[in-house]
Amino acid sequence: MGSSSRARITVIGLLLGLLIVSLDQTILSTAVPTIVAKLGGFEQYVWLFSAYLIASVACMPLFGKLSDMYGRKRFYMLGIIVFMVGSALCGMAGSMQELIWYRAIQGIGGGALMPVVFTILFDIFPEGKRAKMTGMFGAVFGLSSVFGPMAGAFFSDHLHWRWIFYVNLPLGLIALLLVMLGYQETLSFKKQRIDWLGTFTLVAAILCFMFGLEMGGKDYAWSSPTIISLFAGALLMFVLFIIVETKVEEPVVPLGLFKSKLFTASMGAGLLIGMLLMAGATFIPLFIQGVVGGSATNASTVLTPMMLALVCSTVTAGFLLKKMSFRSIMLISGTLLLLSVVLLSQVTPDTSMSTMVVYMIMMGLGIGASFPVTSIAAQHKVDYQQRGTVNSLVRFFQTLGNTLGISILGSIQTSYLRDRFGDVLTDPKLVEQLGNPQVLLQDQVRSSIPEPILKQLTRVLSDSIAHVYAWSIPIAVLSLLFILLMGRVTMMSKHSHGSAAAAEQGGEPA
Repeated sequence: MGSSSRARITVIGLLLGLLIVSLDQTILSTAVPTIVAKLGGFEQYVWLFSAYLIASVACMPLFGKLSDMYGRKRFYMLGIIVFMVGSALCGMAGSMQELIWYRAIQGIGGGALMPVVFTILFDIFPEGKRAKMTGMFGAVFGLSSVFGPMAGAFFSDHLHWRWIFYVNLPLGLIALLLVMLGYQETLSFKKQRIDWLGTFTLVAAILCFMFGLEMGGKDYAWSSPTIISLFAGALLMFVLFIIVETKVEEPVVPLGLFKSKLFTASMGAGLLIGMLLMAGATFIPLFIQGVVGGSATNASTVLTPMMLALVCSTVTAGFLLKKMSFRSIMLISGTLLLLSVVLLSQVTPDTSMSTMVVYMIMMGLGIGASFPVTSIAAQHKVDYQQRGTVNSLVRFFQTLGNTLGISILGSIQTSYLRDRFGDVLTDPKLVEQLGNPQVLLQDQVRSSIPEPILKQLTRVLSDSIAHVYAWSIPIAVLSLLFILLMGRVTMMSKHSHGSAAAAEQGGEPA
């Protein structure tokens, strides 16, 4: 088998691996209301996203480092296998609690897979081809974003929600076999010491912070000793992590990378835009099904235009990278993103579906460009030996943004909703019957609610979602500030190391 044939097979395997990981997030977005209606646990639904994202975020830096030390192929295969096991378990879950734990197993697999996919891509292709390929891989992520909501709606409305997880198994098996057959590592890898203490303190800091956000105001009061201890523990572990990373020879997160203004700006923008992506993917389906009273299919008709716009933005940015600076591309998309968030903060139960579609298209155009631009910008003047670490950090910050978005904004939405539901339901009998907001997602219960009460409850749900987007405005503004810090650097001004080694690996598919 020639090197060009191996490269083609490897690329197809990588594309499938990226597809199942990205598809898993978007396919779930339109199915969550149906899952909640079947399994219960409305106040736990954000954990379906958070459990996956927390596990993924915690694992990414470690797997990126390990791939630099021991090679990419074995960790790609490990990621696929763990992800498939988690998917099979999710499909068999019998309760919301079980499903949340199994989502965490999926997250571990995704945490190994995501950074390694892009690192192998950068290994295979010489520097001049990377923007084109990164744009293509970004388009695959976008396509999964388009078909994910539609597939989730189809499985939920016509088959069974469990199929949103089972569909990963055949795709994952094909991806595993293709990379096993096609990818041959010819590059040498330097064995290094694993920064176990740095990894432990980073994971501990993330877990304490996330659990504090998720449980605060729900399971415990914000001022309770438990929540205060979690946030104090997060701060302590983060400070220890910084100290450790400045002392060890081979840090899991090389802090020296942040001396580059472009790298720091790329990470900051990626994190904040990641937060806003989850705001669109999570709360708009809830608006359509809970406020409008539509089905999962109705929700997909609003999300699909957003994802199509995201694809167009991703592909266009990949082409523009050779002509425009990183900052110029991101300023255009960042401004659109800010405008979309401002408009979404004004939604009401009377907002039409066509208006929502326009808002979501604007959001998709605003988000898509960040995928190729931040990935390429982060690689500016980076040595080959650090490429796996840098790619893992890019995915780490984007996924951390997803995690913070669903945790912080989800907490804001549920707290607002719980307080206002109590204001509407003053009759003890109504509290007993309708006290859980998930009744708005159950058609049979919803149809039995008196019309005046239903209007008040849907108004409260709508206001809670608008409240989320109002809180998202400063996040969008802050992302623009990071984008301004990117300067006038272009991809063509980049002089990275190791291009010859990359070309030696196999060049581009013919």
